[in-house]
Amino acid sequence: MDLKDTYRYLIGAYFGIREMDEYSSKEYVLKDIEDYIKDFLSVNEIDFDIEKEKDDVLDNVSLKTKLQDALIVLPKVNATLELTLLVKARLKRIREEELEEM
Repeated sequence: MDLKDTYRYLIGAYFGIREMDEYSSKEYVLKDIEDYIKDFLSVNEIDFDIEKEKDDVLDNVSLKTKLQDALIVLPKVNATLELTLLVKARLKRIREEELEEM
């Protein structure tokens, strides 16, 4: 996985958690993810436009993918088990909706 892909899944996780309105403490987790991204950017030499990548993830990546990215990032920022379970439940609902549409 290259730096661009890593950055994209970190940003995807941020935007996925931002959609988790049922989690009242999401502001704290969002701050932790922001700090994790800042640390990532500070230790890696980035040769791509991070704002362009951020906008692309925001506009073109599905909520399902963003939530899957969040499941990768949440343990790295020591998020609560409650949030992880909420993300998994939301993903399950998305999958069920997809199956109903078929």
